[in-house]
Amino acid sequence: MKKQFFKKTMLLLTLFILSSNAVNATVSLPSFFTDNMVLQQKSAVPFWGESDAKSVSITTSWDKKTYKTNVENGKWKVVFKTPVYGGPYTITINDGTIKTLNNILIGEVWLCSGQSNMEMPVEGWGKINNYKEEIANANYPQIRLLQAEHIESTLPLSTLKVQHDGWNVCSHATIADFSATAYFFARKIYNEKKIPIGLIHSSWGGTLIEAWTSSGALTSIHDFDAEIQAMKSEVDQQALLKKYNADMTVWEKKLTDSDEGFQNAKAIWATASFDDSSWKTMPLPAFFENKGLSNFDGVVWFRKKVNITTTNADFILSYLADDDDMIWFNGNYIGETKGYNVERHYTIPSKFLKKGENIITIRVFDGAGNGGVYGDENFTLKSGKETISLAGDWKYNIGADIKDLPAKPYLAQGQNRPSAIYNAMIAPLIDYKIKGVIWYQGESNAERAYQYQKLFPLLINDWRERFKDKNLPFFFVQLANYKQKKEQPGDSDWAELREAQFKALKLSNTGMTVTTDIGNGEDIHPKNKQDVGGRLASIALAKVYNTKIDYSGPLYKSYNIKGNTVTVDFDFNKNIKARDDTLKGFSIAGSDQKFYWAVAKVVNGKVEVYAQEVPNPVAVRYNWADNPDGNLTNESGLPASSFRTDVWAGITQEKK
Repeated sequence: MKKQFFKKTMLLLTLFILSSNAVNATVSLPSFFTDNMVLQQKSAVPFWGESDAKSVSITTSWDKKTYKTNVENGKWKVVFKTPVYGGPYTITINDGTIKTLNNILIGEVWLCSGQSNMEMPVEGWGKINNYKEEIANANYPQIRLLQAEHIESTLPLSTLKVQHDGWNVCSHATIADFSATAYFFARKIYNEKKIPIGLIHSSWGGTLIEAWTSSGALTSIHDFDAEIQAMKSEVDQQALLKKYNADMTVWEKKLTDSDEGFQNAKAIWATASFDDSSWKTMPLPAFFENKGLSNFDGVVWFRKKVNITTTNADFILSYLADDDDMIWFNGNYIGETKGYNVERHYTIPSKFLKKGENIITIRVFDGAGNGGVYGDENFTLKSGKETISLAGDWKYNIGADIKDLPAKPYLAQGQNRPSAIYNAMIAPLIDYKIKGVIWYQGESNAERAYQYQKLFPLLINDWRERFKDKNLPFFFVQLANYKQKKEQPGDSDWAELREAQFKALKLSNTGMTVTTDIGNGEDIHPKNKQDVGGRLASIALAKVYNTKIDYSGPLYKSYNIKGNTVTVDFDFNKNIKARDDTLKGFSIAGSDQKFYWAVAKVVNGKVEVYAQEVPNPVAVRYNWADNPDGNLTNESGLPASSFRTDVWAGITQEKK
């Protein structure tokens, strides 16, 4: 009897101890260690978390091994070996309370990052080509998705904020709001190799490359020292803001002084009696880059006559403007708004109205990218009794060209502060074992394309150092064709950005997807993401997975001048040719640096270029434009990268 009592007592004591441990022990894991995750195959994989127990044991089902570790200052970490790809598996964590992660795959993990073209979802705001069919057919349980939230931080964080409670299985129910480029990249690799793929998508539209780079790397080039210091000190931050405001006041006065629409600070182009008969016309709403002012940044004035029948009530004038606008009605100042994405609703007081003909004047300032009065059917002048559509032809004239002004002051704010996104959306991941990176970014840095020549390799090397892999595969998308086509060869900041991307290929284990044949001149977010993701996957298949596959169009190698002809040689030159008809996209210049369209033809696997206007050529350029139409390709059918043989100063060389 005593013996039985002793056994019961010991059993109760054991249960009490275990239950006490269970109450006290609260194992927690980073947001990316969840059910459905993918771990990198054939690797030493770190696995960590927190607990208030004294020790933790982790059991992996693929090898049935148990790893025990002590908890120090509430944190624990183990490193376990992963086998060749397969699954599903489980991981069990026991710190007194048992927690099991289920449906884990061993495979290949890719980090997918950049700005809006990487972020562009299959559906959502993206609505890529054939998105309904793509969603319906997205049945890939061996592809897993992890979506990072948009977060920025002054200092590096240890926790990544994610959507949908962590990893999700790829299906029609989960793919709609995920990166289209990343999905098509994974789909092609999986269909070719049948290896499970984990996609960590961490991107943010409209962001700058320096925001994705660690402060430690950025301090080595000193281009952002003041901004980085300001992130550490409220005093320095206020000083930087004060300087920016002072610089902006000076710059905006220079803009007004140079604006022909103003005279002695009076808006002479807004007066009702002003004669605009010599002005050109432009249909609105529209971005003026697409209506004859290609590549223009600065001030454009618009005027339109409208007939009004009711004048006893106020009118509301509604539209969108990019970036900033001012408005007058019959010469009377109504108001102004700053911000490209702010909907305008101006009240026109009845005292400014007159029956019959009235004059509306809108002054638009655009500092970069698209500019103009844009929108849709909301572009109206409306009262309770009368609605007047303002869509149609407006008179317009250029008031000031930003090229005639010193560089506009810039203040990095929010997520675009140097290192701010790296700190929150990359730093928490650096111990998560990955196979490689795919990257689509550069549009936001186009105005500082020359600087990108050092910023891009800086980021690549920085991430390789942080992820502790000096040869980490890094494959990226070169900017697509965009904006209005030009009739004559000339300067282009987008071409200079593409050049910076092309030069990054000098780094080992990199690859570049050229997309100047699948962009959209009127849409910075082209909807053909199937080919973008597929071309990135071809690079990975060739360079990482040892698949014999074409993955690159011709890449400029060297040139030679003989007489009036320049001969250009290429890497990836097998069956080099024009995609259709004759070669186009080549221009040539002499020592005067003036470029002319050239005649180009393939001879013995090289391209010979000449122009009658240039008897003594010194330089050749190909597809050197925002929206080029060159057609050089090779056996792969993929487009050649744009290039230039000269090293003359570009339009972004002095910009930082």
